[in-house]
Amino acid sequence: MLTKKLVYIMAKVSYFEHETKPQFQRHFSDDFKKKKIRELERNITSIPDICRTYSVSRSSVYKWIYKYSVMAKKQVKQVVEAKSDTQKIKALEDRIKELERVVGQKQLLIEFKEKMIEIAESTYGVDIKKKLGSKLSSGTTSTEKRTGEN
Repeated sequence: MLTKKLVYIMAKVSYFEHETKPQFQRHFSDDFKKKKIRELERNITSIPDICRTYSVSRSSVYKWIYKYSVMAKKQVKQVVEAKSDTQKIKALEDRIKELERVVGQKQLLIEFKEKMIEIAESTYGVDIKKKLGSKLSSGTTSTEKRTGEN
């Protein structure tokens, strides 16, 4: 019973060890902050990227934006497109796959219909498909035979 308690206590202490590491404050220069805000304005980077790369909180980055952004001073809101280039490419590739699938289905349907026409022609002895060289009837001629009158 004593060993279980000891293991439990050790687990608890090791659980909190990562929180006891000393944290240090970093100071970024104004030029660095301005550069990162310009990158944000040009859509070169994003706020989460800056936060991850430089271990900066989102609130700090927003403070930089309010302080150094040219657009914020002019009270212009920047609209950022939600999808990245890779997501657009993936969506386009998915669209291509879907269209290829539809074209394949249509091709199968065309081949099926052609085969059905061939079977019907051979079964009933009727030329269903017109040959390319044959003339189409205009439908305006009379069906009566002409007599020898010229």
